[in-house]
Amino acid sequence: MKQSIFTIKTNTPLTDNVYEMTLTGDTSDITAPGQFVNILIEGLFLRRPISVCDCEGDTLTLVYKVVGKGTEKMASMQEGQALDVLTGLGNGYDLSKAGKHALLLGGGVGVPPLYMLAKKLIENETTVDVVLGFNTKSEIFYEEQFKKLGANVTVTTVDGSYGEKGFVTSVIDNIDYTHFYTCGPEPMLKAVHKATKTSGQLSFEERMGCGFGACMGCSCKTLTGNKRICKEGPVLSKEEILWKD
Repeated sequence: MKQSIFTIKTNTPLTDNVYEMTLTGDTSDITAPGQFVNILIEGLFLRRPISVCDCEGDTLTLVYKVVGKGTEKMASMQEGQALDVLTGLGNGYDLSKAGKHALLLGGGVGVPPLYMLAKKLIENETTVDVVLGFNTKSEIFYEEQFKKLGANVTVTTVDGSYGEKGFVTSVIDNIDYTHFYTCGPEPMLKAVHKATKTSGQLSFEERMGCGFGACMGCSCKTLTGNKRICKEGPVLSKEEILWKD
């Protein structure tokens, strides 16, 4: 973990309430896709954890949804503004388990961390299928960005207004894969866990206090003992997950 000052390059809306922010600064502690950063927001006590969408050189890309006071303040931030950021948080995805054909499943704001993952897997000559799930057409983002990487992309919408009608699990049986990676809301993760036929890795969202393992506020039970989502997670293997009733 490293505390650094980053400078905002761009802060652009992708949909009505989803923004893409690029920052420049010391990214040396960001070593794996699926990690997150923790941003200090003026006037708020707790930092805001945001998944890393991409990291290239000294440029960090974050995609976030406006859901509360913290992200609302982020949406109003301007080019040149400085941010206090903790980087290198979380364990990230393990690319070594992908095999020859990886399946990536993202739901809503669970899509962003899969972008850097897809990029790294494709660089490793792994075939990548990406399934992006949204409620409706107006919420869709990053479809073209994944295609430009060379991934095979399928979009699902719950209301059928674009792509395949249904959830990300609706198209799994049509894809051959050796390992899966996913990120999204917990009901989606639970459905993916049940529907997938191979081993895989799931990235969880949890309310966090410190974001680096000190407060124990985001602990969860697993088959291998208690784990902190911010420290031993947010990525857990399919085999170790115990679902809450």
